[in-house]
Amino acid sequence: MNWATPEERRNLGQSRRKQLRRQENDQLHIKARRATPLSVLQRVERGRVPALLKLKHQLMAQSPFGYFRGAAPVMAADLAVLPNSGIEAQLCGDAHVRNLGAFAAPDGRLVFDINDFDETTRGPFEWDLKRMATSIVLAGRESRHKESSAREAVEHCILRYCEQMRAFARMPLLEVGRFQVHRLGDVEPVHEALLKAERATPLHSLEQLTEPTPGKPNGPRRFKEIERCLWRITGSKAEKVFEALGPYREILELQRQHLLSLYRPVDVAFKVVGTGSVGLRDYCIYFEGNGANDPLFLQIKEEAPSAYSPYLPNTNACQHNGQRVVIGQRAMQLQSDPFLGWTHIGSRQFLVRQLNDHKGSIELPDLAGTGLAAFGEVCGELLARGHARSGDPLVLAGYLGNGVTFASALARFGSLYADQTEKDWQALRRSGKVETR
Repeated sequence: MNWATPEERRNLGQSRRKQLRRQENDQLHIKARRATPLSVLQRVERGRVPALLKLKHQLMAQSPFGYFRGAAPVMAADLAVLPNSGIEAQLCGDAHVRNLGAFAAPDGRLVFDINDFDETTRGPFEWDLKRMATSIVLAGRESRHKESSAREAVEHCILRYCEQMRAFARMPLLEVGRFQVHRLGDVEPVHEALLKAERATPLHSLEQLTEPTPGKPNGPRRFKEIERCLWRITGSKAEKVFEALGPYREILELQRQHLLSLYRPVDVAFKVVGTGSVGLRDYCIYFEGNGANDPLFLQIKEEAPSAYSPYLPNTNACQHNGQRVVIGQRAMQLQSDPFLGWTHIGSRQFLVRQLNDHKGSIELPDLAGTGLAAFGEVCGELLARGHARSGDPLVLAGYLGNGVTFASALARFGSLYADQTEKDWQALRRSGKVETR
């Protein structure tokens, strides 16, 4: 093993500027696309539930931001043809403004962090920042900001990332690993998400997702049927989902195994979630612990390979995709769901986590006015913490310098890729895959 000194690590980061100059992070080579966006989407949709693909395309067709949420594989392909820094960290993989949210930590406190890791993998750190920059511009356009304001919000995000990374480079490494982001509750969009999370209790989910069993008013509840969103699964299909709890339980820590053993599975449903994930199999299991007022909801969510896997062939090549998500999530988050795990149903791979346990997300209208720039800073700080925990803050700080040149380039990239996203969105609407009445 090469035991590099701090000075050598910082110098390594500075040397990567020769591989990709910081001002060159505004490059976009659309003419180098090896496939059309529609063909990329068609490739990743193979094996999904055919009946749900129409819904996925409808969600993507609603707005450029909706398209962007479902088109991570398209952006992964576009990033892969660009020069990169070669500085790796754990990528969220789908870093955008709606993939940060509030949730309950293992000790019960509400925290706010990155909360979607379906595309996570190790890769060039700037790929996360370019996706986040584009999302800020698109969110700004949708929440009626001027283009200059949206680009300024990107600069706020990236400058905060760079400032925080320089701070991490000066800190003891153990302190970096447990660093808490403060002031979050003072940012209005985050405050709103925390209020939503406070209300999203297991008992609230019980009321929203289940109903009394017909003819058994005093019996156990069961899942509701919600059109295009949630429906019960029974018989042999339900049994296969329940059986998947066996291998999942084995990978939990012993104290979590014990806690889970005290809950009794009652009912199972299929749930449609997200935008990019629509068409993948997603099951919810309703458990009861100490009676009807002690519900637990677990989500068993099918995980496909990361959108970046075709372009990073040596990363996670043989790994279970549910395990890949768990590893990436724990690498980037300070605190994670205590029931996080993975399992399989037949040959399909699944992530397991709690469903809606004190979860709250932001909405694009929350980013009106000063909310966009303020939230951009939160995004930058949380991404910096995730990359510092999983990468090398000295190498990253060495590359970034004071951050001004890098932030300006990312703001230009965000606008360029937002423009391209709007063109790709229009191509989807013209493709015949969706009704545009």
